[in-house]
Amino acid sequence: MTKRAATGSLMGLALGDALGFPTEFNDVPSILAKCGPWRQMALPRPAIVSDDTQMTLALGRGLRTSMDRGVLAPLRMTRPVREEFIDWYQSPDNNRAPGNTCLQACDLLTRGKPWQEASRIGSKGCGANMRVAPVGLAPGLSDEQRAGAAQLQSGLTHGHPTALAASDLTAHAVHLLAQGAEPAGLVGMLRSYAYENRQKYHEPWLGDLWAHAADPSPEHFIARGWEDCLAALERLREALRSPSPETDPCLATGAGWIAEEALATGLLCFLLFVDEPVTALRRAACTSGDSDSIACLTGAFAGAYLGDEAWPADWSERIEYRSDLLSLGALWDA
Repeated sequence: MTKRAATGSLMGLALGDALGFPTEFNDVPSILAKCGPWRQMALPRPAIVSDDTQMTLALGRGLRTSMDRGVLAPLRMTRPVREEFIDWYQSPDNNRAPGNTCLQACDLLTRGKPWQEASRIGSKGCGANMRVAPVGLAPGLSDEQRAGAAQLQSGLTHGHPTALAASDLTAHAVHLLAQGAEPAGLVGMLRSYAYENRQKYHEPWLGDLWAHAADPSPEHFIARGWEDCLAALERLREALRSPSPETDPCLATGAGWIAEEALATGLLCFLLFVDEPVTALRRAACTSGDSDSIACLTGAFAGAYLGDEAWPADWSERIEYRSDLLSLGALWDA
Protein backbone atom coordinates (compact mmCIF):
# COMPACT_ATOMS: atom_id res chain seq x y z
CA MET A 1 0.00 0.00 0.00
CA THR A 2 1.32 3.47 -0.85
CA LYS A 3 1.59 5.98 1.96
CA ARG A 4 -0.57 8.75 0.38
CA ALA A 5 1.89 11.52 1.16
CA ALA A 6 -0.21 14.38 -0.25
CA THR A 7 -3.29 13.46 1.79
CA GLY A 8 -1.14 12.94 4.88
CA SER A 9 0.64 16.25 4.46
CA LEU A 10 -2.47 18.35 3.83
CA MET A 11 -4.36 16.65 6.66
CA GLY A 12 -1.41 17.09 9.03
CA LEU A 13 -1.16 20.75 8.10
CA ALA A 14 -4.82 21.36 8.89
CA LEU A 15 -4.71 19.35 12.14
CA GLY A 16 -1.65 21.28 13.32
CA ASP A 17 -3.38 24.52 12.40
CA ALA A 18 -6.53 23.59 14.37
CA LEU A 19 -4.46 22.50 17.38
CA GLY A 20 -2.32 25.66 17.36
CA PHE A 21 -5.02 28.20 16.47
CA PRO A 22 -6.38 28.54 20.05
CA THR A 23 -2.85 28.79 21.54
CA GLU A 24 -1.45 31.44 19.16
CA PHE A 25 -0.51 34.66 21.04
CA ASN A 26 -0.24 32.72 24.37
CA ASP A 27 2.93 31.97 26.31
CA VAL A 28 3.64 28.38 27.36
CA PRO A 29 2.45 28.71 31.02
CA SER A 30 -0.88 30.13 29.76
CA ILE A 31 -1.24 27.28 27.26
CA LEU A 32 -0.56 24.67 29.95
CA ALA A 33 -3.08 26.36 32.26
CA LYS A 34 -5.68 26.32 29.48
CA CYS A 35 -4.98 22.92 27.89
CA GLY A 36 -3.31 20.81 30.58
CA PRO A 37 -0.10 18.81 29.97
CA TRP A 38 1.09 19.46 26.42
CA ARG A 39 1.57 15.77 25.59
CA GLN A 40 -2.17 15.25 26.11
CA MET A 41 -3.50 18.26 24.22
CA ALA A 42 -6.87 17.46 22.65
CA LEU A 43 -7.98 18.57 19.21
CA PRO A 44 -10.54 21.35 19.83
CA ARG A 45 -14.24 20.73 19.22
CA PRO A 46 -15.14 21.87 16.62
CA ALA A 47 -11.73 21.56 14.91
CA ILE A 48 -11.64 25.02 13.33
CA VAL A 49 -8.63 26.08 11.24
CA SER A 50 -7.07 29.49 10.63
CA ASP A 51 -6.19 31.40 7.47
CA ASP A 52 -3.14 29.10 7.20
CA THR A 53 -5.26 26.18 5.96
CA GLN A 54 -7.61 28.42 3.99
CA MET A 55 -4.72 29.89 2.03
CA THR A 56 -3.09 26.47 1.57
CA LEU A 57 -6.32 25.26 -0.05
CA ALA A 58 -6.51 28.44 -2.16
CA LEU A 59 -2.98 27.83 -3.43
CA GLY A 60 -3.71 24.12 -3.96
CA ARG A 61 -6.79 24.88 -6.06
CA GLY A 62 -4.91 27.51 -8.08
CA LEU A 63 -2.11 25.05 -8.72
CA ARG A 64 -4.54 22.32 -9.74
CA THR A 65 -6.24 24.67 -12.23
CA SER A 66 -2.87 25.75 -13.67
CA MET A 67 -1.66 22.16 -14.09
CA ASP A 68 -4.98 21.10 -15.66
CA ARG A 69 -4.29 23.66 -18.40
CA GLY A 70 -0.84 22.32 -19.30
CA VAL A 71 2.77 22.42 -18.19
CA LEU A 72 3.18 24.57 -15.06
CA ALA A 73 4.71 27.90 -16.12
CA PRO A 74 4.77 31.42 -14.64
CA LEU A 75 1.93 33.02 -16.62
CA ARG A 76 -0.19 29.88 -16.51
CA MET A 77 0.16 29.75 -12.72
CA THR A 78 -0.18 33.42 -11.84
CA ARG A 79 -3.77 34.02 -12.92
CA PRO A 80 -5.53 31.10 -11.16
CA VAL A 81 -3.52 31.53 -7.94
CA ARG A 82 -4.14 35.26 -7.94
CA GLU A 83 -7.89 34.63 -8.44
CA GLU A 84 -7.94 32.11 -5.58
CA PHE A 85 -6.17 34.55 -3.25
CA ILE A 86 -8.66 37.29 -4.17
CA ASP A 87 -11.57 34.88 -3.56
CA TRP A 88 -10.11 34.07 -0.14
CA TYR A 89 -9.67 37.78 0.62
CA GLN A 90 -13.30 38.55 -0.27
CA SER A 91 -14.80 35.46 1.42
CA PRO A 92 -17.00 35.90 4.52
CA ASP A 93 -15.02 32.96 6.01
CA ASN A 94 -11.87 35.11 5.95
CA ASN A 95 -12.38 35.92 9.63
CA ARG A 96 -9.57 33.89 11.22
CA ALA A 97 -7.15 36.66 12.22
CA PRO A 98 -5.36 36.78 8.83
CA GLY A 99 -2.00 38.54 8.60
CA ASN A 100 -1.76 42.17 7.54
CA THR A 101 0.67 41.40 4.72
CA CYS A 102 -1.80 39.04 3.02
CA LEU A 103 -4.67 41.49 3.49
CA GLN A 104 -2.75 44.47 2.10
CA ALA A 105 -1.34 42.56 -0.87
CA CYS A 106 -4.67 40.91 -1.72
CA ASP A 107 -6.39 44.30 -1.56
CA LEU A 108 -3.95 45.59 -4.19
CA LEU A 109 -4.34 42.41 -6.27
CA THR A 110 -8.12 42.95 -6.17
CA ARG A 111 -7.60 46.40 -7.68
CA GLY A 112 -5.75 44.86 -10.63
CA LYS A 113 -2.20 45.91 -9.73
CA PRO A 114 0.62 43.91 -11.34
CA TRP A 115 1.51 41.40 -8.64
CA GLN A 116 5.09 42.67 -8.34
CA GLU A 117 3.60 46.04 -7.28
CA ALA A 118 1.02 44.48 -4.97
CA SER A 119 3.68 42.39 -3.25
CA ARG A 120 4.83 43.59 0.16
CA ILE A 121 8.56 43.68 -0.58
CA GLY A 122 9.47 44.42 3.04
CA SER A 123 7.52 41.54 4.60
CA LYS A 124 9.12 38.24 5.49
CA GLY A 125 6.21 37.12 7.67
CA CYS A 126 5.53 33.38 7.65
CA GLY A 127 2.29 33.79 5.65
CA ALA A 128 3.91 32.59 2.42
CA ASN A 129 5.64 29.45 3.65
CA MET A 130 2.78 28.31 5.91
CA ARG A 131 0.72 27.74 2.72
CA VAL A 132 3.37 26.47 0.26
CA ALA A 133 3.10 22.69 0.94
CA PRO A 134 0.96 22.05 -2.18
CA VAL A 135 3.93 23.08 -4.36
CA GLY A 136 6.01 20.36 -2.71
CA LEU A 137 3.25 17.78 -3.15
CA ALA A 138 2.11 18.42 -6.73
CA PRO A 139 3.44 15.54 -8.84
CA GLY A 140 5.61 15.75 -11.95
CA LEU A 141 7.29 19.11 -11.38
CA SER A 142 10.95 19.67 -12.19
CA ASP A 143 13.19 21.20 -9.52
CA GLU A 144 13.10 24.45 -11.48
CA GLN A 145 9.28 24.50 -11.63
CA ARG A 146 8.97 23.67 -7.94
CA ALA A 147 11.40 26.40 -6.89
CA GLY A 148 9.90 28.97 -9.26
CA ALA A 149 6.31 28.17 -8.24
CA ALA A 150 7.16 28.26 -4.52
CA GLN A 151 8.80 31.67 -4.85
CA LEU A 152 6.11 33.06 -7.17
CA GLN A 153 3.26 32.14 -4.83
CA SER A 154 5.20 33.84 -2.01
CA GLY A 155 5.80 36.92 -4.12
CA LEU A 156 2.08 37.49 -4.71
CA THR A 157 1.90 38.68 -1.09
CA HIS A 158 5.32 38.45 0.64
CA GLY A 159 8.04 39.83 -1.63
CA HIS A 160 10.94 39.88 0.84
CA PRO A 161 13.79 37.66 -0.38
CA THR A 162 13.68 35.67 2.88
CA ALA A 163 9.99 34.89 2.34
CA LEU A 164 10.84 33.67 -1.18
CA ALA A 165 13.78 31.51 -0.04
CA ALA A 166 11.94 30.07 2.97
CA SER A 167 8.95 29.15 0.78
CA ASP A 168 11.28 27.45 -1.69
CA LEU A 169 13.02 25.54 1.14
CA THR A 170 9.70 24.54 2.74
CA ALA A 171 8.36 23.16 -0.54
CA HIS A 172 11.67 21.35 -1.10
CA ALA A 173 11.52 19.79 2.38
CA VAL A 174 7.93 18.61 1.84
CA HIS A 175 8.91 17.15 -1.54
CA LEU A 176 11.97 15.33 -0.14
CA LEU A 177 9.96 13.82 2.72
CA ALA A 178 7.11 12.77 0.43
CA GLN A 179 9.72 11.02 -1.75
CA GLY A 180 10.98 9.11 1.30
CA ALA A 181 14.12 11.07 2.22
CA GLU A 182 15.54 10.11 5.63
CA PRO A 183 14.70 12.75 8.26
CA ALA A 184 18.14 12.29 9.86
CA GLY A 185 19.75 13.74 6.73
CA LEU A 186 17.13 16.39 6.02
CA VAL A 187 18.84 19.44 7.53
CA GLY A 188 22.03 18.65 5.60
CA MET A 189 20.08 18.32 2.35
CA LEU A 190 18.32 21.63 2.97
CA ARG A 191 21.62 23.40 3.74
CA SER A 192 23.14 22.05 0.51
CA TYR A 193 20.08 23.22 -1.42
CA ALA A 194 20.34 26.70 0.12
CA TYR A 195 24.04 26.95 -0.76
CA GLU A 196 23.39 25.84 -4.35
CA ASN A 197 20.60 28.38 -4.84
CA ARG A 198 21.80 31.40 -2.94
CA GLN A 199 22.81 33.41 -6.04
CA LYS A 200 19.96 32.16 -8.23
CA TYR A 201 17.20 34.64 -9.09
CA HIS A 202 14.29 32.97 -10.91
CA GLU A 203 13.64 35.78 -13.38
CA PRO A 204 11.09 33.93 -15.56
CA TRP A 205 8.94 33.40 -12.44
CA LEU A 206 9.63 36.62 -10.53
CA GLY A 207 10.05 39.19 -13.28
CA ASP A 208 11.29 42.52 -11.94
CA LEU A 209 10.24 41.90 -8.34
CA TRP A 210 13.82 42.49 -7.16
CA ALA A 211 13.79 46.02 -8.61
CA HIS A 212 11.17 47.06 -6.04
CA ALA A 213 13.77 46.64 -3.28
CA ALA A 214 16.95 48.68 -2.81
CA ASP A 215 19.38 45.97 -3.94
CA PRO A 216 22.00 46.60 -6.66
CA SER A 217 21.22 43.34 -8.52
CA PRO A 218 18.76 40.43 -8.56
CA GLU A 219 21.52 38.12 -7.27
CA HIS A 220 22.22 40.42 -4.33
CA PHE A 221 18.48 40.61 -3.57
CA ILE A 222 17.86 36.85 -3.44
CA ALA A 223 21.15 36.09 -1.63
CA ARG A 224 19.90 38.07 1.40
CA GLY A 225 17.02 35.62 1.73
CA TRP A 226 19.16 32.51 1.49
CA GLU A 227 21.62 33.90 4.06
CA ASP A 228 18.76 34.35 6.55
CA CYS A 229 17.59 30.80 5.88
CA LEU A 230 21.09 29.36 6.26
CA ALA A 231 21.43 31.10 9.63
CA ALA A 232 18.08 29.60 10.73
CA LEU A 233 19.15 26.12 9.56
CA GLU A 234 22.36 26.52 11.57
CA ARG A 235 20.31 27.25 14.72
CA LEU A 236 18.18 24.20 13.93
CA ARG A 237 21.27 22.02 13.55
CA GLU A 238 22.56 23.31 16.90
CA ALA A 239 19.21 22.56 18.61
CA LEU A 240 19.21 18.99 17.28
CA ARG A 241 22.74 18.36 18.65
CA SER A 242 21.32 18.48 22.19
CA PRO A 243 17.57 17.86 21.83
CA SER A 244 15.35 19.16 24.61
CA PRO A 245 11.78 17.99 23.93
CA GLU A 246 10.36 19.53 27.12
CA THR A 247 11.65 23.03 26.32
CA ASP A 248 9.65 25.52 24.25
CA PRO A 249 11.10 25.01 20.72
CA CYS A 250 10.81 28.75 20.03
CA LEU A 251 13.65 29.37 22.48
CA ALA A 252 16.01 27.42 20.18
CA THR A 253 14.93 28.37 16.65
CA GLY A 254 12.70 31.42 16.98
CA ALA A 255 9.06 32.32 17.51
CA GLY A 256 8.02 31.69 13.91
CA TRP A 257 6.36 35.00 13.09
CA ILE A 258 8.93 35.39 10.31
CA ALA A 259 9.45 32.94 7.49
CA GLU A 260 12.86 31.43 8.24
CA GLU A 261 11.95 30.90 11.93
CA ALA A 262 8.61 29.24 11.11
CA LEU A 263 10.47 26.83 8.83
CA ALA A 264 13.19 26.06 11.40
CA THR A 265 10.84 25.67 14.37
CA GLY A 266 8.32 23.59 12.39
CA LEU A 267 11.18 21.32 11.31
CA LEU A 268 12.51 21.13 14.89
CA CYS A 269 9.15 19.90 16.22
CA PHE A 270 8.93 17.30 13.43
CA LEU A 271 12.52 16.09 13.89
CA LEU A 272 12.21 15.81 17.68
CA PHE A 273 9.34 13.32 17.24
CA VAL A 274 9.77 11.73 13.81
CA ASP A 275 7.87 8.57 14.75
CA GLU A 276 5.30 10.30 16.98
CA PRO A 277 3.52 12.72 14.63
CA VAL A 278 0.71 13.60 17.05
CA THR A 279 3.26 14.40 19.78
CA ALA A 280 5.12 16.57 17.25
CA LEU A 281 1.90 18.52 16.54
CA ARG A 282 1.22 18.97 20.25
CA ARG A 283 4.75 20.20 20.87
CA ALA A 284 4.39 22.68 17.99
CA ALA A 285 1.03 23.92 19.30
CA CYS A 286 2.44 24.40 22.80
CA THR A 287 4.91 27.13 21.87
CA SER A 288 5.23 30.78 22.80
CA GLY A 289 5.30 31.94 19.18
CA ASP A 290 3.10 31.64 16.08
CA SER A 291 1.72 28.29 17.23
CA ASP A 292 -0.74 27.60 14.41
CA SER A 293 1.79 28.31 11.64
CA ILE A 294 4.54 26.32 13.39
CA ALA A 295 2.17 23.39 13.95
CA CYS A 296 0.77 23.47 10.42
CA LEU A 297 4.31 23.25 9.02
CA THR A 298 5.16 20.44 11.47
CA GLY A 299 2.05 18.57 10.30
CA ALA A 300 2.89 19.12 6.63
CA PHE A 301 6.38 17.63 7.16
CA ALA A 302 5.20 14.69 9.29
CA GLY A 303 2.32 13.84 6.97
CA ALA A 304 4.52 14.03 3.87
CA TYR A 305 6.95 11.59 5.48
CA LEU A 306 4.49 9.16 7.11
CA GLY A 307 1.40 9.48 4.90
CA ASP A 308 -2.24 9.72 5.96
CA GLU A 309 -1.95 6.81 8.40
CA ALA A 310 -0.05 9.18 10.68
CA TRP A 311 -3.23 10.86 11.93
CA PRO A 312 -5.89 9.46 14.28
CA ALA A 313 -9.14 8.79 12.39
CA ASP A 314 -11.24 10.56 15.03
CA TRP A 315 -9.16 13.70 14.44
CA SER A 316 -9.16 13.55 10.62
CA GLU A 317 -12.90 12.90 10.55
CA ARG A 318 -13.81 16.18 12.20
CA ILE A 319 -11.30 18.64 10.77
CA GLU A 320 -12.83 21.68 9.06
CA TYR A 321 -12.53 21.61 5.22
CA ARG A 322 -12.04 17.84 5.39
CA SER A 323 -13.58 17.12 1.97
CA ASP A 324 -11.45 19.83 0.27
CA LEU A 325 -8.28 18.47 1.87
CA LEU A 326 -9.13 14.89 0.89
CA SER A 327 -10.04 15.66 -2.72
CA LEU A 328 -6.83 17.64 -3.33
CA GLY A 329 -4.77 14.96 -1.58
CA ALA A 330 -6.42 12.12 -3.52
CA LEU A 331 -5.79 13.85 -6.85
CA TRP A 332 -2.06 14.20 -6.16
CA ASP A 333 -1.67 10.78 -4.52
CA ALA A 334 -3.19 9.15 -7.60
